[in-house]
Amino acid sequence: MSDVNKNLHSDHEKFKEFLKIQNRASATIVAYGKDIEQFIEYLTNEKKITQTTSVLSEHIEDFKKYLAEKNYTAKSISRKLNSIKTFFRFLTSKGLIKNNPASTVSHPRYESAPPRFLSKIEYRALRDCARDDPRAAAIIEILLQTGMRVGELSRLNLNDISENEIKIKPYESNPGRTVPLNLAAKKAIQRWLDFRPKSKNERLFITKTGNPLLIRNIRSLLNRFFKKAGIENATINSLRHTFIVHQLTAGVSIELIQKIVGHKRISTTEKYLELIKSQPQSNSHLEEL
Repeated sequence: MSDVNKNLHSDHEKFKEFLKIQNRASATIVAYGKDIEQFIEYLTNEKKITQTTSVLSEHIEDFKKYLAEKNYTAKSISRKLNSIKTFFRFLTSKGLIKNNPASTVSHPRYESAPPRFLSKIEYRALRDCARDDPRAAAIIEILLQTGMRVGELSRLNLNDISENEIKIKPYESNPGRTVPLNLAAKKAIQRWLDFRPKSKNERLFITKTGNPLLIRNIRSLLNRFFKKAGIENATINSLRHTFIVHQLTAGVSIELIQKIVGHKRISTTEKYLELIKSQPQSNSHLEEL
């Protein structure tokens, strides 16, 4: 067995197992895994380094420069550096290395773009474009009226929908919760159910052949309607952002919004207050978009 397999790669495997034990989200584990894999490949090919203990802070700094030369954005480089820092903190905590070479490496500076949310004109145009597609219309309405994540929507089963609420089951590190179901969303769901192909599959949203509609299918579907409606620079997450901004503007309490959208920290919800022009009056009820 080569030194690579005994050291950097084997430590990489230990790191991924550690993340699984910590119940980190599968998307996080995959992202960290790819970032560290890319770093190891760079060390092996560019620096001829195969030993974990041979990695120095200057090698990480050089990796940052290498990524910049490959036209990675400062935000992407910062994310990869975060993976590397987490990797070496793990190695240090487990006694696999004595010194942490990533501790003195700084993140590149960049400004995060504010969340993209839709104006009233935009989300009405989106609705109009999807009017003749009951499935797309229901997906758009649920996301606009509940602010749920696309992954949560893709996993909804028929029995998760009740008269006045939707039950979102626990998934990985996210606990379960219920979200209110307003009249606009209920009407859109019922219209979809009237058109929904007969299938033994229990998922709410399925394909014409009865298979579950996957996240990538939902993203592709929404991107098509964004383009059709002439809405630029928007993603499916823009509908979640729209729900949050609209409700906060209407005066719904931050605590209630945090609970409904499933933010783990209230500080995440508070960031949206920067997008609100005026201080709204207190309102304990959700507003229909």
